[in-house]
Amino acid sequence: MVKVLKSGMYSSVQDLGRMGFQQYGVPYSGVMDVYSASLANHILGNNTNDAVIEMTITGISLRFDCDTRICISGATMAPELNNQAIQMNKSIQVSAGDVLSFGKLAKGFRCYLAVFGGFKTEEVMGSRSMYNGVTSQSKISKNDVFLINEMNSFTVSNNALVKVKDEHFLSHRIDVYKGPEFDFLSKNQQEFLFQNSFTVSKDNNRMAYQLSEPLENNLEPIITSAVLPGTVQLTPSGKLIVLMRDCQTTGGYPRVLQLKESAINRMAQKFTGSFIDFKLVGSR
Repeated sequence: MVKVLKSGMYSSVQDLGRMGFQQYGVPYSGVMDVYSASLANHILGNNTNDAVIEMTITGISLRFDCDTRICISGATMAPELNNQAIQMNKSIQVSAGDVLSFGKLAKGFRCYLAVFGGFKTEEVMGSRSMYNGVTSQSKISKNDVFLINEMNSFTVSNNALVKVKDEHFLSHRIDVYKGPEFDFLSKNQQEFLFQNSFTVSKDNNRMAYQLSEPLENNLEPIITSAVLPGTVQLTPSGKLIVLMRDCQTTGGYPRVLQLKESAINRMAQKFTGSFIDFKLVGSR
């Protein structure tokens, strides 16, 4: 087991999401940055869908009550085990009684903690991803206790250290496809999308990222239609909204762009004041 000593600003348990229930209005949810979370699981030899802890801005603090191995990937948050710095993107041995903590955020926005075999939390509709109204809690709280697999002496360990490219965290490029209503935009509007940088506003969370710069909008609202993580909606006021993992399943705003999956992962590491540049890579 592990006990939460400090929950951080917004930490939650996530896997790859809740598939097959969108027709009932249930969001996909899941890790915001699939690339980073999957890397941590891969290094430990876990299944890709094993549940991890996602931390935003500030890290969690945990006390381990059994021997296991962990891996930390994603944003750099100065992880420490018993007050000693540990490496990221590497399998780390943890013993019963050890305390894991995190320091100041240095790069990126969201960090992922994987444990051997994944966190054994509540499973609802085939997923352990926390979401308000679906699971009993939407985020991790102090004194929570989670079950994990104890690692015995016969378990094979992996001491490889994986080098992660800074581009994933630092690049402004966001690859997109044309959205269903893209061709309703004028030529000037289309050019504006790809010739200007946009700024992530203070209104950003697991549901959506709003961008600060407006795009003049004279489009009519659409009949409520399906939306996905990565859909870019254009509101009547000209606000661009990039839907993220906890987004609703339908919407009535024109869908002008659709982020590539890798771009959703990159977007998840952006925060208030970050700049992004849309790059059209194909059409759907």
